[in-house]
Amino acid sequence: MSSISFSTAAVIPTSARPTTRLRLTARGRAVMLGLASVPLAIGIAFAALSGGSAVASGADAPAVSVETVTVMPGDTLWSIASTVAPEVDPRDVIGEISRMNLLHGGELQIGQELAIPAQYTN
Repeated sequence: MSSISFSTAAVIPTSARPTTRLRLTARGRAVMLGLASVPLAIGIAFAALSGGSAVASGADAPAVSVETVTVMPGDTLWSIASTVAPEVDPRDVIGEISRMNLLHGGELQIGQELAIPAQYTN
């Protein structure tokens, strides 16, 4: 009688095994460090060369006088726009006031100072 046996272990010869460990010499590490630092050096050089061109001094800007309106209880942007410029469409005045004062949604608070565009001041 003959017998057959099955085994699940596989034997791989040592020469066929892949080696996954990467070995770098001191020179190889220096080269890799240099290659990794090139984009950083380019970014710093670009920032240094182009960053100085956006200097604002304000020395040539003329002084602007702005009239302000204090928000009272019951005031709305519509009522303020109608009072400030009765001959102009209030929607246009509201848009200018909102842009000038960085208002979002037209929310006003009592005592808030609103700058009025120069074209609507007397």
